[in-house]
Amino acid sequence: MSNLTISVDDELIKLARVRAIRQGTSLSAKVREFLQDYVNESDDAQRRKREDATARLMQAIESATAQTAPDAATPATRKRRPLREDLYAGDFRTRDRKEASSRQGR
Repeated sequence: MSNLTISVDDELIKLARVRAIRQGTSLSAKVREFLQDYVNESDDAQRRKREDATARLMQAIESATAQTAPDAATPATRKRRPLREDLYAGDFRTRDRKEASSRQGR
């Protein structure tokens, strides 16, 4: 059996050892188990895990967005914020000077 030297944060090692002990095993055994699973796992299984994780993340984002989104009836009544393209359309310096002078003339 070969030895493997890796660099890992001290706090992470400490927490991992505590968890391994609670599970009745050692950190070395858990690392061996992880490496064995990693080697034996097919590319399809890895792809499915990534897709599942992506789907869960997108679902979490959508639910968080839905909770903070404004009421569905308000978008028509709310003023639309200008897009970057709108702000920089044409000669914006001239437009801004005209707007400023019209405000001063009021």
